[in-house]
Amino acid sequence: MNNVSYADKKISTREMIFIIANYVIAVGILTFPRSIAEETNSFDGWISILIAGTVVCFISWLLGKLASRFPTRPFFAIVAVIAGRPFAYLLTLLFSVHSIWMASFEIRAVGIIAKQYLFTNTPVEMITLAFLLIVQYVAAGSRLALLRLNLIFLPIALLIILLVQLYMLRFLEWENVRPFFSSDWMSQLSGVKRLGLSMTGGELVLFYTVLMKRPQDAPKSVTLGMAIPILVYMTIYMVVIGVFSAEVVKNLTFPTIELAKGVEVPGGFIERVDSLFFTIWIMTIFNTCSISFDLAITTLQSVFTRISRFTWILILSPIIYLIAMMPQNQTEFFTFGDRLGYFGVVIAYVIPLVLLAIAKLRGVKDGS
Repeated sequence: MNNVSYADKKISTREMIFIIANYVIAVGILTFPRSIAEETNSFDGWISILIAGTVVCFISWLLGKLASRFPTRPFFAIVAVIAGRPFAYLLTLLFSVHSIWMASFEIRAVGIIAKQYLFTNTPVEMITLAFLLIVQYVAAGSRLALLRLNLIFLPIALLIILLVQLYMLRFLEWENVRPFFSSDWMSQLSGVKRLGLSMTGGELVLFYTVLMKRPQDAPKSVTLGMAIPILVYMTIYMVVIGVFSAEVVKNLTFPTIELAKGVEVPGGFIERVDSLFFTIWIMTIFNTCSISFDLAITTLQSVFTRISRFTWILILSPIIYLIAMMPQNQTEFFTFGDRLGYFGVVIAYVIPLVLLAIAKLRGVKDGS
């Protein structure tokens, strides 16, 4: 009898691609058209997405090169070899803070959107707590099982968003997309900045390359993993603007869900497609939140080696919940997300790129 291919302790290149793509999409795909429309005020926002995507893919490829230089070392050991153990402790703790912040943002997003579209009479505190308990449960299990959930959930989410876009093409109005190339470069660059803040995710390669069967494929996997969300973002933005117009999209809190609300299934088999759409999208957010929880635990275990994973789950869960409930309204919530984005860009992209430069200059790599 052949061995089950998933009974090993390593992830494949394809699995890494799915993990990164799923992590990036999450909540951002529901809100980003509004952010881009506010800056560009036109259909030309797809140019901002293309520029931001190209930059992020290149940076992620560099992070993959950094990870592939140390295929057998976890993140803490990589930083310690390059910059010394004191800085490794500091940076690892900062990554744990970022992961906790990300998990809090994701579960609060689920609470806000689920209350608005699914459970209108349920307190957001209870929705958020219920979702956190599910994430807590999966984080207590196998790390490999947690990561491989992306193979199940991401294809379903991508299929649903494709079907929604294809259906809504019939409502596209050319007046909403013309004139082409009407926004100036400053507006485009502002759009690049807004989108770039929500596209951290390439840093996962620094933590999970050590689990890959072929760590030399890390640069390729992270680049492809980031390219998938870029393609999805571009197509969604074009359809949303074509259907609603930039002026309308600027006033929609969750434009992508509003797009799904326009879908009608023949025969009335499904009355509210937006509810189905968000229910399926919860799976994607669930994966992102679970990975963030896993990263928070992993980084903290690297620093505090004597504390078990289960103990960290019990410690972090109330902290994540309290942080998630800090924003008092949607305005504060989006401000919360913007600050997370700035912090993420520095921690996930700027500092690792500096580490790669130091490693190149010093000739440091695995085995040296």
